[in-house]
Amino acid sequence: MIYDLTHRTLYKYSEPSLFARHLLHLLPRTRSGQHVREACLRILPVPDFRFEEIDYFGNALTTIVLVAPHDMLEITLRAVIEVEAPAARNATAAGGRACGATAAEIAEFSVTTALTRADAAIAAFAHDAAAGRGDAFGVGLAMMQAIHERFTYRPGVTSVATTAAAALARREGVCQDYAHVMLAALRVLGLPCRYVSGWLRSGEATRGAEQSHAWVSLWTGPGRGWVDFDPTNNIVVGCEHATLAWGRDFDDVSPVRGVIRGGGQHIPTVEVAMQPRTSS
Repeated sequence: MIYDLTHRTLYKYSEPSLFARHLLHLLPRTRSGQHVREACLRILPVPDFRFEEIDYFGNALTTIVLVAPHDMLEITLRAVIEVEAPAARNATAAGGRACGATAAEIAEFSVTTALTRADAAIAAFAHDAAAGRGDAFGVGLAMMQAIHERFTYRPGVTSVATTAAAALARREGVCQDYAHVMLAALRVLGLPCRYVSGWLRSGEATRGAEQSHAWVSLWTGPGRGWVDFDPTNNIVVGCEHATLAWGRDFDDVSPVRGVIRGGGQHIPTVEVAMQPRTSS
């Protein structure tokens, strides 16, 4: 499946911003089963300085600096992304590096973080959901379903600083919260897993379409490799999802973060459209 993707982030400041430095995780990565055919990041006003690099986890990282006063910031990604169905990507990667994981990767994605630190409630939830589920893939399925059944999708009740423990206590939130709870629970069981940011096909009867989305990738062993689970929608990720970046939690892959001087009040608006192409 080939998608035309547009992701637009707009900040309007109540007062001029006199200086700004931002880190952007907004250029999608190529991975097993996903090929980025085109990707262009347009930023207005044009930054005085712009640097492109690859971060620790292999994601594209853009650093921008604006030294002139500005009353808005618009960041628009336009990309063409080709995504394979899981069966096709597994066949392509069979026996290759894409199906593997180094000892370092397994270790770093097994470690808890500030956002995914487990409390007694998460530990009890994890062991209950995983009981009798067999291998890592089976545990992933059970954990995804358990979170989906217990949670209510409700925007506006949590923030980017909400921890997994707080989200589980509320039993409501958005895709980021679903993902953090699943990460915390899987890591209690010693299973390596990573936070994945990305997008979901527009128009689907799912939660998270037409906005930034997040899910979990679980290391299931050399056979299946990394398998992605979307607890918000209770589905194993297929060709309706496109990956942007991954890390240990949201803080590793925040789409836009940084510091500004001035600016007054500002609330970002985000618009996403991921439409399938009718022809290649």
